[in-house]
Amino acid sequence: MCGIAGFFGQRPIAPASRAAMLAAIRQRGPDSQHQLAWGADGAIVPDEQAAVAALLHARLAIIDPRPEADQPMPDEAGDVWLCYNGEAYGWKDDADVLRRQGVQFRTRSDTEFILHAYKTWGIDGLLNRLRGMFAFAILDRRSGKLYLARDRMGEKPLIYAHRPEGIAFASTVRALLPWLPADERRFDGHAIDAYLAHRYIPAPRTIYAGVQRLENGHYLSYDLHSGQLDKHRYWVPKAHGAVKAEDALFELEKAVEQRTVADRPLGVFLSGGIDSSCMASILAATGHQNLTTYTAAFPGSSFDESADAAEIARLLSLRNHPLPVPTAIAEDFARIVADLDEPFADPSSFPTWYLARETAQHVKVVIGGDGGDEVFAGYKRHPKHLRSAWRAGLRLPLRGGSSPDGRGLTKTLDELGMDWQTAYSLRFSGFTPAQRRFLQGDQPLRQWTWWRAPDVHETTPIRRLLAIDFANTLPEYILRKGDLCTMAHGLELRAPMLDHGWLEKLFGVAAGQRFTQPAKRMLDVEMPKLKALGLFERKKRGFNPPLKGWLRGDLAGLLDGMGKRLESLTAHQLQAERVDALVTAYGNGQEALAENVLQLLILDESLAQLDTLNKALP
Repeated sequence: MCGIAGFFGQRPIAPASRAAMLAAIRQRGPDSQHQLAWGADGAIVPDEQAAVAALLHARLAIIDPRPEADQPMPDEAGDVWLCYNGEAYGWKDDADVLRRQGVQFRTRSDTEFILHAYKTWGIDGLLNRLRGMFAFAILDRRSGKLYLARDRMGEKPLIYAHRPEGIAFASTVRALLPWLPADERRFDGHAIDAYLAHRYIPAPRTIYAGVQRLENGHYLSYDLHSGQLDKHRYWVPKAHGAVKAEDALFELEKAVEQRTVADRPLGVFLSGGIDSSCMASILAATGHQNLTTYTAAFPGSSFDESADAAEIARLLSLRNHPLPVPTAIAEDFARIVADLDEPFADPSSFPTWYLARETAQHVKVVIGGDGGDEVFAGYKRHPKHLRSAWRAGLRLPLRGGSSPDGRGLTKTLDELGMDWQTAYSLRFSGFTPAQRRFLQGDQPLRQWTWWRAPDVHETTPIRRLLAIDFANTLPEYILRKGDLCTMAHGLELRAPMLDHGWLEKLFGVAAGQRFTQPAKRMLDVEMPKLKALGLFERKKRGFNPPLKGWLRGDLAGLLDGMGKRLESLTAHQLQAERVDALVTAYGNGQEALAENVLQLLILDESLAQLDTLNKALP
């Protein structure tokens, strides 16, 4: 698990800019940092010299922590270079195939396996075999190609910018900025509206007009000579034939076991819910009782699941370590927003960040339950939206008004103005369309939704909703949060529920076994000790912080003057008096606006930080 960055082109980049890029990813890889740069003649240049091309790497050493496994990693001839972030699983059999073909390995790292696998099987052959989470750059000087790839689910991020004189990439938006010319570092008005709509900026957009996020399951090929960039989709979430439930569950057990391989201490994130409990149950049943589980605790709050988690750990004979989340967060607010990289307003990011900070004091790798709700349709929004599936493509020529509340009749009118699939975005929205119009001066919306189209066409309503989740909220909301919050503290998070081998089998399981009420009953055979607790019948609580207490407590002072600041930072896209009116409505008792107020507060802080960073860069 690491941070990566790099660039290739004709424009010389100063050593200070390269250093700034590497510094921006340093916390993702605290164990070692390296760079390799080339001049216009193709020769390697020293760190203190300007360069037209470079690979930058910050390493969190999990497998084979020796310096021999550091990156950027070359082949023996220095013709192929790899800069990689992630973790590959179950690759030893393929490595043995390569050894029988005469390939010699000098490390035990998955990095070296990826390098040799690419040279043997090419980019498509490598990606077809690669199992795990990854974002990587492969420079092939033999063919004059650069390949940039992102894993199937989107567990690892890959940001890039393509301009006439070259291309740059990084793990984060902030790490890419030093490469961009000053006049290209402009906030994108479309992205700001997308953030209002969804609480995050869906791929391929970022907060900057000239910077993009590579979609999950895709790779880029860049010709170093012509500058041509092509995008390829190499995987779609679909079944490969009918599968029995027990065969799919066996594949899940295999996925969990593969994710226990590490040369650094391993733990488990455990809440009181089904997904993380299933991971813990499988681990306990397969002989991993020496692991410690880590739980975010909210003492005295209705959100607190630490007692449930402790009971689950006790029944599984696992140790449990509750980690209290602070009741005052103002002193950490700016740091957390910075670690979220660009505007990102999942309220659970805050407890996740604190949980990761404390867990990293004990272990360097954790297994989590991310993805369970997306693969089993476990969110409340799924059955709720399915009730209106009869509408299909039917839409009425209606449009709601503009208001700071944005709910009630105005929201209903907007929903009826969309087709059924588009209206699904309202089940997981930040600001409603009426609120977005209100904040932006009653201007017509540029788009109902900024979600990207699913990667695969599904025929049944439930599968259509999950295809939307797989293209949008799973990679760019759930997994982005997990990656950014854990990597902020040099902690690797592994998600067996998102193993593509298991998923391809699960997609072939009969719908009646996969989609149940209550959800996830298919997993009960994996948790025999916990089934008696009534875990599957418990009301889903989610991972929510005591938000109202924060906003009316130590964050309250940050709301003063927010309208004027946001109007300036967004070039008047958001209007000061409208922002202040919404905050005032919340202050006067409209508690339903709490998440909206937090979303604006995060936007304010994030844009201010990025604006300051922009001005500090050359």
